[in-house]
Amino acid sequence: MTIKMLAVDLDGTLLTSHNTIAAETQRMLTLARKQGLKVVLASGRPLSGILPYAAQLGLEGDQQFATVFNGGVAQSYSGKVLFSHEQNLHDVETMKHLQRLAHVNMHFETTEAFYTFDRIINVQMGINASTTNNEIHVCDLKDLKKDFTYIKCEFTGSVDEIARFRNRLPDWVFDQYNVVRSAETIVEFNNPAASKGLALAELASRLGFEEDEVMIFGDEGNDISMFSNPNFKKIAMGNAIDEIKNLADYVTDDNNHNGIAKALKKFVL
Repeated sequence: MTIKMLAVDLDGTLLTSHNTIAAETQRMLTLARKQGLKVVLASGRPLSGILPYAAQLGLEGDQQFATVFNGGVAQSYSGKVLFSHEQNLHDVETMKHLQRLAHVNMHFETTEAFYTFDRIINVQMGINASTTNNEIHVCDLKDLKKDFTYIKCEFTGSVDEIARFRNRLPDWVFDQYNVVRSAETIVEFNNPAASKGLALAELASRLGFEEDEVMIFGDEGNDISMFSNPNFKKIAMGNAIDEIKNLADYVTDDNNHNGIAKALKKFVL
């Protein structure tokens, strides 16, 4: 089947270690778009955190789309929401309870800002807010309105703290939430209906593509849902975690050596 849609993760995949798009990777993705392929950025970041990179690839307006917040929202680059899977104040209270399992920071991500109850902000949370161009609103639980909703809850800390937190989560949590460790210092909670894999399958269907016409690129734990779809053409980056590589159809070069461009030349262009 001919590939018609390219779904590309950002951090560790599209972006180099210096948070830039390598020139050859940019050239090949732009060429793919000009030849009629639909290029979709699929990220754990909110839309604000991917817009500068989308602009570099010529992705803009109402007819180009991204899945953000780990599939919690699908949006056009003008901000139009195609679909979203939110969480509510009851989930906030559950997350606040889970935070007691380890010494970790916690914040809630909406399409407008980050919200946290923590008065001392760790470096990782600050980096996340900075790289996604988001404000951090420090508040108390009582300050949130009863109809407060958010897309994703993110726990951050040191490698050891996050490992301890993840290992202490009770089994029921994994039935009620989509839980992913997107980096060694981050664990993220989404609505159980929200994942990159589910969002890309729904977006492909809305755009009129079959699942076997979709090629995906990824490297980390929050990409596993994409790589678990048996119909997608799955390309793992050379720097990907072993679980991603084991699920992939092909392992390309790493994110610092034009892995995406090399796979596109081999299979698509």
